[in-house]
Amino acid sequence: MNILEEIAKVARERVAADKEKISLDALKAQSSTFGGGGKFLAALKRPELSFICEIKKASPSKGIIAENFPHVEIAREYEAAGADCVSCLTEPKYFLGSDKIFRDVRAEISLPMLRKDFTVDEYQIYQAKVLGADAVLLICAILDTATLEKFLTVCADLKLTALVETHDAQEIKSAIAAGAEIIGVNNRNLKNFSVDFSNAARLRELIPPEKIYVAESGVKNSADVATLKKIGADAVLIGETLMRAADKKAALQNLRAAT
Repeated sequence: MNILEEIAKVARERVAADKEKISLDALKAQSSTFGGGGKFLAALKRPELSFICEIKKASPSKGIIAENFPHVEIAREYEAAGADCVSCLTEPKYFLGSDKIFRDVRAEISLPMLRKDFTVDEYQIYQAKVLGADAVLLICAILDTATLEKFLTVCADLKLTALVETHDAQEIKSAIAAGAEIIGVNNRNLKNFSVDFSNAARLRELIPPEKIYVAESGVKNSADVATLKKIGADAVLIGETLMRAADKKAALQNLRAAT
């Protein structure tokens, strides 16, 4: 079992436990009271390169990334620096995220927010809506095409945007077949967490021009941003580089300068 399969297994166990506390029907009823939608998609449709800035304390490949983790302050820095969207980890075991972290941030910023978790059950999509998310992550490596299509339908019903993450040509085909509007290419191999930055360039031509293309992971400096823009990325998702920066506002402004 690779690391992605382990994370997905733990996610299924977490969902089962959550369902014991709040049933799917009860969660659906809660989600129906939340309006809104479309802000995340609109932010990525802007003509200039969009920046999705990530809040995460740890990762399986790097361990603790931010010993000091003032998540609300970080979110405010991102907003002040001109981030287009914020991605917030809620996976608790491997990334040390939580729904509370997400709620704290949601209460303090107006930017569109992605609930970054490992979605294995439609229950989590309803959870995201109740948390106030604008978007959810759907990973092709753990969802077959039929399930992906089903989850995209749930997202559409809830007026949530889905960032559909891919790693190879077959997964891009699956994302397109399922009807994904936003396709992310993760340069990090989630099976062993190695980074291959050339993945973005190699797979770009497989994504139809009418789809929004998000380059994920591996962005370390302005040269990387310039490369991704040249390849044709509509947006970049940046986590570790910003999380490790002492001055996140200056770091993001430096990366933006490449566009």
